Amino acid sequence: MVLPQTVATALVFQSLLAVLEVWEVVAIIAAALLGMGFVKLLDHLSKRDANREAAHIIERAEIEATSRRKEAAVEAKELALQEKDRLERENNVIRNELHQRERELDKAGDAIAQRNEQLQKQEKMVENNQRRLAEKLEDATRRQKELDDLLDLERQTMHQLSGLSPEEAEAKLLDRLEKELVREQGALILRHERQVLDKCDEKAKEMLITSMQRFAASHTAESTTSTVDIPNDEMKGRIIGREGRNIRALEKATGVDVIIDDTPGVVIVSAFDPVRREVARISLNKLIADGRIHPSRIEELVAETEKEIEAEIRKFGEEAMQEAQVFGLHNRVIELLGRLKYRTSYSQNVLRHSIEVSFIASMLADEMGLDAELARRAGLLHDIGKAADHDIEGGHPKIGADLLKRFGEGPEVVHAALGHHDDIRPDMPYTVLTAAGDACSASRPGARRETLDRYIKRMQELEKIATSFSGVEQAFAIQAGREVRVIASATDTTDESSAKICRDIARAFEQQLTYPGEIKVTLIRETRVTETAR
Repeated sequence: MVLPQTVATALVFQSLLAVLEVWEVVAIIAAALLGMGFVKLLDHLSKRDANREAAHIIERAEIEATSRRKEAAVEAKELALQEKDRLERENNVIRNELHQRERELDKAGDAIAQRNEQLQKQEKMVENNQRRLAEKLEDATRRQKELDDLLDLERQTMHQLSGLSPEEAEAKLLDRLEKELVREQGALILRHERQVLDKCDEKAKEMLITSMQRFAASHTAESTTSTVDIPNDEMKGRIIGREGRNIRALEKATGVDVIIDDTPGVVIVSAFDPVRREVARISLNKLIADGRIHPSRIEELVAETEKEIEAEIRKFGEEAMQEAQVFGLHNRVIELLGRLKYRTSYSQNVLRHSIEVSFIASMLADEMGLDAELARRAGLLHDIGKAADHDIEGGHPKIGADLLKRFGEGPEVVHAALGHHDDIRPDMPYTVLTAAGDACSASRPGARRETLDRYIKRMQELEKIATSFSGVEQAFAIQAGREVRVIASATDTTDESSAKICRDIARAFEQQLTYPGEIKVTLIRETRVTETAR
């Protein structure tokens, strides 16, 4: 009995297990179905959200596109308005220009109309004047005819009374009057000329002698070279330097020629510009005393010496201004005046010469009752051009006159500087006084000196160069070599060729000679025809 119950229990248990398995399968199927439904639901929801998002994006895009279209339309309208404003402004400018031109044309038309009216008035006046002139001419002709008739009647009456023809009577009367006038005028002119010449000669001698006696100045003789003493001949080699670098540096920095020859204990510095020569001399003395001679040291000492010389030049100019009692000069004029301290003319110091001329001209002005201060100023500055004739082309009178005019000097002083060598006609009395003072200072015994051989040699060189050209007959050096007069043959030269010869001679002087200032070449060509009447 027990076994069947166990079997039944087992069967029941198996049945329960089978039912549980069936339910488990059903649950799995149900879960699968629920999962599939949930997935479909999620898919449906996601599609719905995507569609909504897409619709929303499309809506935003449409709104943005609409906004962009509106903005583009607004910008287009603004651009159109700006372009319209620009065009209107341009039109206004063009319209204003057209109006301006129209007004100018109206004014020109009015002016032309006024001129036409004036011309018409002038034509009427001319016609009236011509008519009145014609009437006056007729009246004058009538009166002239009446006068001629009266003169003829008078001549006939005189002829009847004197028994001479009109021509004979007129000639006799005029001859007698001419003889009387010539005799009286000649005697009167000769008498007054003698008196005037005697008085002028006496007065001029008295004034010049008095002025020259009242002022006496010392004179110094200088040349175009300076010598520098050296302690020994070994110093010459140090000055020259390795391969000549030191002497080249010194010549380049100072602009002078340094001559080192066999002369013991001496180095020669040569230059026409006295300021450069003095700078080179002082710099060379400093180099010898210092002992350090090389290009950089040379440049340093030369620059230092130039500053010292500039200060000395300023000092010399101020001292000369004080000594001559001339004040109110331009700073540049004072510097140029100081440079004359280093300039000589025929061995006469130009600054001392200028001071002497200023005093002589002042004394002459006092004697003549003129402005002594103005004469002293003109005399002091008359040779100021010599301070710059090494740097500016031309003669020192013209250079000085240009400089004085530029720095505010008066016309009397400028004219005195320009005409103190009689290059122009002296239109002012102070020019004559300055020229007289210049001649007195230069002709004083001992003021200027030069060896006769050197002077003759320079004159001969000038004349020799000039006569070496074809077609030149004679040449004369005048004004101490400042001018050369050349006489050309009229048969061998023409006007065109003579001009070329004159220019060639001047170029030959420049190439073959060394001289300060300038040399004026004047070529003269003339044709003379002589006939004898037999």
